[in-house]
Amino acid sequence: MAFRKKTKLILKYKPDILVIQECEHADKIQFETKNCKLQNALWFGENQHKGLGVFSFNNFQMRVLDVHNENYKTVVPISITNKDFEFVLFAIWANNPNDKDGQYVTQVWKAIHYYESIFTNKLVILTGDFNSNTIWDRPKRIGNHSHVVEYLATKNVHSIYHNHYKQIQGKEKHPTFYLYKHQNKPYHLDYCFASAQMLNRVKSIKIGDYASWKAYSDHVPLIVRFNADLYNYS
Repeated sequence: MAFRKKTKLILKYKPDILVIQECEHADKIQFETKNCKLQNALWFGENQHKGLGVFSFNNFQMRVLDVHNENYKTVVPISITNKDFEFVLFAIWANNPNDKDGQYVTQVWKAIHYYESIFTNKLVILTGDFNSNTIWDRPKRIGNHSHVVEYLATKNVHSIYHNHYKQIQGKEKHPTFYLYKHQNKPYHLDYCFASAQMLNRVKSIKIGDYASWKAYSDHVPLIVRFNADLYNYS
């Protein structure tokens, strides 16, 4: 919430792409861009104070794919391009109260099936707040968190955090969310999945620490950096 008051905190990391949940409409946000030139701003939602914002900087161009299905309004396929490479970013905030059949991770489950052909033909990154973890799996519920992870694996798409830190789903050592900002109520809800070809180009992945971010949000940032030669898979 109130992301316009927090932009300086994020811009010091000199991002190329930002995916921000619970973000007010892009028209309300101004970036001081001495070191980061804002290129594109996209926003999705119904509440002008609380939607999904996606921002690109430094000559990274964004375009929402024509196949975007409004039924999955905050699981958005976006073409990301610069002069060297392109991929499809799925910007995610798994939160759709209008879908009574599953408003959280089930949104992701439905979307990745709807966009199945993209996973076959394009390099992809899926990132954002999935509002889910294997610890909350309902075994008889089709489309739980483990089902999403397993299905993405069949498309050769994997969690960067779990791959990098050799973590097991549901047993993560680094929380991304603290319920009511309480340090004793930590959970891992935010993820970045990527095509396998991109995994060996990950330069670093960092999850913000509680002490640094508790004043600003119940979530902490998930920051992934790729090597500049992202398309060199040798």
